[in-house]
Order: sequence, then structure tokens, then C-alpha cells
Amino acid sequence: MSALYMIVGTLVALGVLVTFHEFGHFWVARRCGVKVLRFSVGFGMPLLRWHDKQGTEFVVAAIPLGGYVKMLDEREGEVPVEQLDHAFNRKSVRQRIAIVAAGPIANFLLALLFFWVLAMLGSEQVRPVIGAVESGSIAAKAGLSAGQEIISIDGEPTSGWAAVNLQLVRRLGESGSLQVLVREQGSTVDSPRELALDKWLKGADEPDPIRSLGIRPWRPALPPILAELDPKGPAQTAGLKMGDRLLALDGKLLDDWQQVVDTVRMHPDTKIILRVERDGAQIDVPVTLAARGEKKAPSGYLGAGVKAVDWPPEMIREVRFGPLAAIGEGLDVHGP
Repeated sequence: MSALYMIVGTLVALGVLVTFHEFGHFWVARRCGVKVLRFSVGFGMPLLRWHDKQGTEFVVAAIPLGGYVKMLDEREGEVPVEQLDHAFNRKSVRQRIAIVAAGPIANFLLALLFFWVLAMLGSEQVRPVIGAVESGSIAAKAGLSAGQEIISIDGEPTSGWAAVNLQLVRRLGESGSLQVLVREQGSTVDSPRELALDKWLKGADEPDPIRSLGIRPWRPALPPILAELDPKGPAQTAGLKMGDRLLALDGKLLDDWQQVVDTVRMHPDTKIILRVERDGAQIDVPVTLAARGEKKAPSGYLGAGVKAVDWPPEMIREVRFGPLAAIGEGLDVHGP
């Protein structure tokens, strides 16, 4: 069913894009005095067809994979003498350029409209509070620590982790200093930090900017109680069951699911021992982890998951913009 929704959604989105694109050509052509013979959305057999007072034929066709605007043009057929002034090829170079460019411009304006509406509706974002910093990492050397909230990067405000990642992506492959403004927990004073970059993540196939700096985002603790199992995964094969509580991994006590994730990732194709609490009893379960990912840097795979928990209200902020500010937000292409 999800695949059907995806297909239908794609066709609807494509139909909207095509309609606006062709309407751009149509609208400017009309303003330039060009006679439009046909405005078609889609190809193939017409499903709907009608004419307006100016003789333009409007068509909605069966295959919604494109569209076109057909204009009067001497290069495509004979044009009556009394209609020569309305032929596309008789218009000035500026007018023809305007007609051709109108389609892409219409799509740009449509995208701007969508982003403007989204900016006004707002969104909930997780505050970019640092959960942990790896010892000896770039972040640690710059003085970043757990509990600090990242306020801005290189002068750009960071309302959530998506904004943090965006600003970091803009510095991929660069050398120099990364200017980060942080705020200590419970404080109202912002403190600057300078992170040293040296051809940072240059040439990386799948860069993870936040993790590569040694930063672990804060998140609520997840009890290591299994709630999902891959039917063909190592956990299921080893006999683990939903509801099992993981107490230890190779003798190391567990109190958070992230500990399991981090350890498993680092040990592909490795046999581990999980101590599990099941029905009040403790048992040891040997599990041979699988490997996933690229051959050069595979990661371990357990094939199990836990139930998500709600985020504390104080860690969520709602970000929305007024009508004027939303225009600037919509125009921000968010590119590097």
C-alpha cells in the first residue's frame, strides 16, 4: 500500500509541476500577443478537452508524465496572413526569450510559495544540545562539552540539528577555523568556540559532519528492551525475543540502547555474548553479528530495535516565521 501511495503522490506532484511550468509559457505567450493553439497536461489519449474564447484548446491527457504548449508558428505550418502578427517566430528576440524562460520561472515561484507556506506554518525541531563529546576529537580540543547548546555556526543561527548539519556541510573539504557559539545549560550567556579544520572530510564518500567532529547529539535514554526483530537478522537467529531486556554485552553492563548500537557497529562478523533478562531469569545468548555497508568500512548488524520514547518538552522548540520573514526563509536555498 505504501508503494501505491508513493506512486500516486509522485504522479500528483509531477502533474502540479508540469501544469505550473506550462502555464508559465502560456501566460507570457498570451501577454506577448502569441496565439496559443493548445495547452496540454499529459500525453496520449485526451481525458478532458475544452476551448476558451480565444480558440485555445485545453487538454488533460491520460499519461501525466509531461505536457506542452503549442503556439502558432510559421515553422510548424502555414499561417494565415491575418494571423502572422500572432506567430511565435514573428516576435522579438526578447519576447521569445521571455516565453521560453517563463516555464522554469513559474516552477521557481511555485517552490518559493511552498517554502513560504511551510515557513509560516512552522515546524518542531530538537534543540541542538550536545549529549557527549568524544575524547581527543576536534570538538573536545575546542572546548565543547556535554550539555552545551549550539547557538550558531559561522554566524548563522542553528535552531535545530538540521541547521547544524547544514552549516557543517558547507565547510566540507575546507581548512581553517569553524566558529561555533555555544550556551551552557541554565545560562543566558553565549560563549565562542573555535574548531580547527584541516581538509575536513575531503573526499569522504558518506560524510557524517556532526559525528566526525566528535559530537553526539543529546537524546532521551532508550531502555535496552527489544521491541523489534528482523526475521532474518542475527538476533532472531540467536533466539532473542521481543521483550528481552539486555543487561550486558560481553560483560559490559548496559543501561541505554545507544551503548548496544555503538558496540555492534564496531564489530561486524563478530561473535558477542548478550546477557538477557527474560521472564525474571537471566540467560547468556551468543550472537554472531552480521556485516552491512561498504566492504572497506562495514558495520556490525544485530537486527533488533527498541521502542521510541517521547522527547522532553523543554528539548523541543517550535520554529515559525511571519509573512515577511517567511519570504526570506523561502528564498534561502540552503546550499553550500
